[in-house]
Amino acid sequence: MDNESFGPKAKVKEDSELSKEEKLARVQEDYEMFLETRTFKFPSWLYGPVQGKLIKVEIEDCPNFGDKAFVEFDSARTAIIVVDMQVDFCGKNGYVDIMGYDLSLTAGPIKPIKNILDAVRNGTDIKVIHTREGHMPNLADLPYNKLLRSKIIGKGVGIGDKPEGGEGQLLVRGEKNWNIIDDLTPVDGEYVIDKSAKGAFAHSDFGVTLKKLGITHLIMTGITTDVCVHTIMREANDIGYWCILLKDCTGATNQENYESAIKQIKMQGGVFGWVTDSNKFTNAIKDGFGSE
Repeated sequence: MDNESFGPKAKVKEDSELSKEEKLARVQEDYEMFLETRTFKFPSWLYGPVQGKLIKVEIEDCPNFGDKAFVEFDSARTAIIVVDMQVDFCGKNGYVDIMGYDLSLTAGPIKPIKNILDAVRNGTDIKVIHTREGHMPNLADLPYNKLLRSKIIGKGVGIGDKPEGGEGQLLVRGEKNWNIIDDLTPVDGEYVIDKSAKGAFAHSDFGVTLKKLGITHLIMTGITTDVCVHTIMREANDIGYWCILLKDCTGATNQENYESAIKQIKMQGGVFGWVTDSNKFTNAIKDGFGSE
């Protein structure tokens, strides 16, 4: 295609506006660039000029297990998603605790998440979006089968009940145990999205918020890896967001499920996105913003 179509002053098109020929030409160019650089370059031809800092982070087992590659993202168009780091999921007498699971598995990501939040809160333009799962006090948004299953696994104590020694009704909005843990409390300027489901796009303002912020890349953290984190990542990937999961910033109620969830993301060269860790991510942030 000619320079007028591909040059830096070309009119930016929406992905859906590209013709088949344009899309195939672009992907061939980016494919050849990947072979040369092992980098998924930020597609400024699609999103427009970089608005923040261009950051490059190393990802693992891509495109094949044992390989490494890199993903570029525009800091101004990137959001860290902190999924459901609530007392109910990683605190004593919360929902996960009442179900009888090992809290150390869901509390394990707290420190790594805090480290990356400290890094991005220190002078970057990367957005932070927290999610909270929970239901209205009258339980009108709680499907009956979800309620029944919770009652059974909790041995008589389910969603909407207050367990012995607990701080409130399980997974009910407004209760202390429903809120985000103190170590990861959102700060001014960060976003909190309340959802009633494992996903976030269909039952909350999550998708609208991403669009209003101009987000293209999501850095996925939180719990649980195999349920809410995976669901949101799959939803986002299906509609074109570039997703990177920080593996030590997430956890599940079962270690085998956690490991399987990580492996599933890595299949097919990154079927739902890519995987890295908090150290590689924070080092990339430091490199990207180090000139200031």
